[in-house]
Amino acid sequence: MKIEAAVLRQRGAPLPYADSRPLAIETLELDPPGKSEVLVRIAAAGLCHSDLSVINGDRPRPVPMALGHEAAGVVEALGEGVDDLAVGDHVVMVFMPSCGHCLPCAEGRPALCGPGAVANGAGTLLSGGTRLHDADGAVHHHLGCSAFASHAVVSRRSLVRIDADLPLHEAALFGCAVLTGVGAVVNTAAVKAGQTVAVIGLGGVGLAAVLGAVAAGAAQVIAVDLSDDKLSLARELGATAVVKAGAEAVEHVRTLTNGGCDVVLEMAGSVRALESAVAMTRRGGTTVTAGLPPPDAALPVNVVALVGEERTLKGSYIGTCVPARDIPRYVALYRAGRLPVDRLVSGYLTLADINRGFDDLHAGRAVRQIVRFEA
Repeated sequence: MKIEAAVLRQRGAPLPYADSRPLAIETLELDPPGKSEVLVRIAAAGLCHSDLSVINGDRPRPVPMALGHEAAGVVEALGEGVDDLAVGDHVVMVFMPSCGHCLPCAEGRPALCGPGAVANGAGTLLSGGTRLHDADGAVHHHLGCSAFASHAVVSRRSLVRIDADLPLHEAALFGCAVLTGVGAVVNTAAVKAGQTVAVIGLGGVGLAAVLGAVAAGAAQVIAVDLSDDKLSLARELGATAVVKAGAEAVEHVRTLTNGGCDVVLEMAGSVRALESAVAMTRRGGTTVTAGLPPPDAALPVNVVALVGEERTLKGSYIGTCVPARDIPRYVALYRAGRLPVDRLVSGYLTLADINRGFDDLHAGRAVRQIVRFEA
């Protein structure tokens, strides 16, 4: 079938993207779903820094590639062997497919699936194949989803079914921003009620982490960012204090918490921000990073402090989540009013506006913008 999709053919285009137009809206050929695959009609897809980092070249990926990984839609066709979904089901896409058989999957850590990581790096589906084509040949899949498109074929292992009464433009957020941000708080850091928490970097993932810390019962939730607008939003979402990022931020946080936080989460994708996060963490505390700087970025670590102060430094990918377990839990918290993720939406776009949308994301003028394919 023919679909419309946003395709990246060359990384590193100059800003503004509204002029250079790194994403071209093209007609592609989409093959039917193969074994263990599903055809999904996309209803909504969010613009994320993980997409932006492919566009600007920070995260090298094979091109041409149809971008987009945070989305929700409706099942339209099932490949051979898919018997636990039905046509018409509403689904959220997950950007790390899990094979279910490798050691991390067997340990209950699907975010670390080996075959899934290989497929994502190669720009294929979990099967190792591609289902997108143009006149010149195959077009790569972005994180097994390629969701900036009218339709997508994905692995069954990239989908979580949701209730049909949850609006799909809200459901899309649960596939990346909510899984990563809330999961980093409750799964990776295991924040306990009464602890002190700081979050550095208030994009969609960082603000979701703020929501997660509030929902977890943290006594103090300190939000750190350069943007006054995002700091104001964090305050509205339940942060007990906000701190402007900069030279004085570490000392400010340490003063607010009498020596440092129990948990500090770095969501900015910056080595400098991660260094600040470590410095804001108390002796014996935990620093978690879910930011993704360029692959060659390195962090200098004071090993004596790591040992002598019994510090913990942890990475968090997809919030250490088990998506089939955690997405329904987070949706339930949202319905109960305890996780107001709809407040993260900055606005809605058409697919034709997507390059301008990435200009706004790059400039920090937006938290989460949603491309809506359905009213």
